[in-house]
Amino acid sequence: MHHEPAHWETLSSTYLHRRPWLTLRQDRVRLANGRIIDDYYIQEYPPWVNVLALTAEREVVLIRQYRHGIGKVHYELPAGVHDRDGESIIDAARRELLEETGYGGGSWSPWMELSANPALQDNITYTFLAEGVVPTGRQELDDTEEISVHTVPIDALRRIVLDGRIIQSLHVGPVLKYLMQLQP
Repeated sequence: MHHEPAHWETLSSTYLHRRPWLTLRQDRVRLANGRIIDDYYIQEYPPWVNVLALTAEREVVLIRQYRHGIGKVHYELPAGVHDRDGESIIDAARRELLEETGYGGGSWSPWMELSANPALQDNITYTFLAEGVVPTGRQELDDTEEISVHTVPIDALRRIVLDGRIIQSLHVGPVLKYLMQLQP
């Protein structure tokens, strides 16, 4: 018989750094076995959103952009942050798809929930499947964004993943789930 791990008890929390893109908290926690950890660090982020968007022709809408953390450009799903008061998670995903790609509309459904690092980060990434999207406008990029938009057939998507040209794990997971469900 397996024993499920118990939740830790948070004894205190202190914010060490609080900025929009980097919030770091130090927790003092008690484990179920009674051991105390005085300095357990958590990075706080708002929820993130991804969109696995397919056109009526079953082409997937991907983007490419430079990522300074790794100093490279790769394919990604359209994605962003849920950081506007009063906006639902799905509305944030619709907004990000439109802003980054100019695509909208279609039939939307929840697809996958993932954590980038559940040991050290407190947020969840919500991926939505948007089928039948159409070009509805122009990109409306933030000052820090330079994004190219690509529509690729499913076979090309499979090759992009297998060749390692999407390396963002929060994007690879939903794509692989989609590709696996296409198999008989």
